[in-house]
Amino acid sequence: MTKTLYKNAQVFTGKNEQFESLNFVMDDENGRFVQEKQGDQTVDLAGKYVMPGMINAHTHIVADPYGKIAQLGSPDATAPTATFLALNNLQKLLADGVTYIRDVGSIADIDIELAALERQGELFAPGIVASGSPLTMTGGHFSAGSYEVDGVDEVRKYARVLLKKGVNNIKLMATGGVSFDGETPHDIQLTEAELKAAVEEAHHKGRTANAHAQGTEGIQNALRAGVDSIEHAVYLDEKTIEMFLQKGTYIVPTLAAPWAINQNSETLPDFMVKKSIELAQAHIQSIGKAAKAGVKLAMGTDSGTAFNNFDKNSSIELELMADAGVTNLQVLQAATVNAAQLLQIDQQAGTIEPDKMADFIVLDENPLTEIKVLQKEKTVYKKGKKVE
Repeated sequence: MTKTLYKNAQVFTGKNEQFESLNFVMDDENGRFVQEKQGDQTVDLAGKYVMPGMINAHTHIVADPYGKIAQLGSPDATAPTATFLALNNLQKLLADGVTYIRDVGSIADIDIELAALERQGELFAPGIVASGSPLTMTGGHFSAGSYEVDGVDEVRKYARVLLKKGVNNIKLMATGGVSFDGETPHDIQLTEAELKAAVEEAHHKGRTANAHAQGTEGIQNALRAGVDSIEHAVYLDEKTIEMFLQKGTYIVPTLAAPWAINQNSETLPDFMVKKSIELAQAHIQSIGKAAKAGVKLAMGTDSGTAFNNFDKNSSIELELMADAGVTNLQVLQAATVNAAQLLQIDQQAGTIEPDKMADFIVLDENPLTEIKVLQKEKTVYKKGKKVE
């Protein structure tokens, strides 16, 4: 059993608040950090900065953000095509430094199956917390790729179906959104009672539930229902921010989603661009206010939506969060330890310490000083293996 000592690096473990000069040792066979102080071989990381691998809490790996192969929810999105996309997208995420994801909208149980293969060691990819297909009301947000459910009993039944399939999270649609015509971010979709039924089923099994929620009323419905995280959280007022603090609920901002649309407005449908432009500033302000108030954040991109890529946007999301007023420390915590706690993987990921998986990134510069350095060249390790 060989071990490797990494020495002389400046290390952000996920638990400290600044980079510190630390050595760490990895078991080369099981790909985990160990207590030992010495190794059979040594890697000198003098002048380098090391942090845990990033965790992206909001992806759609079966989607093609450019719509060249298939659009999510279209008839072209067959299981073979979606699996091809998912495998490619996972490698792109890994190259960007993402070593774990929560996928929150798949088809044909692809995320569930790939999660199992990764756990078994058959697939070299980010670890996956799978949600399977979301639950939405009939005709609701992303209805083409979701279970359409109406009423508490139907919600409860399909939550149980998902749990039987092996999901570790249930995705719920509390409001309308940007990407689909005929709805707005303020539209109320699944009711508070419906949301609560799904949350109860998830929590009974020790799993999590999250809600797509953009408008204020829908966000409050989801908070009262007890979800573990709110995705997007576009329109927040002081009352809603206080509800987050009281309940300890996370926000997954996904600022990259409207940013990507607005960067490519000339090539996208008018309805999508109009809604995205209308909410962009409110979204940025809401995330900044929530961060300043101390609401817990977990990084997520919504990659797979229009022009929202997998190879760069996790790193770009960090910059967008910082631009919104999130401190660089909060940003790094959102992408590591916070996301691990939200996803319930904090016993194995999210920090650099003994017995955790050796998922880490080696950088040339300090991201606490300049968060954009994560967009530059970096070396990524997943379970101790260097990503080539």
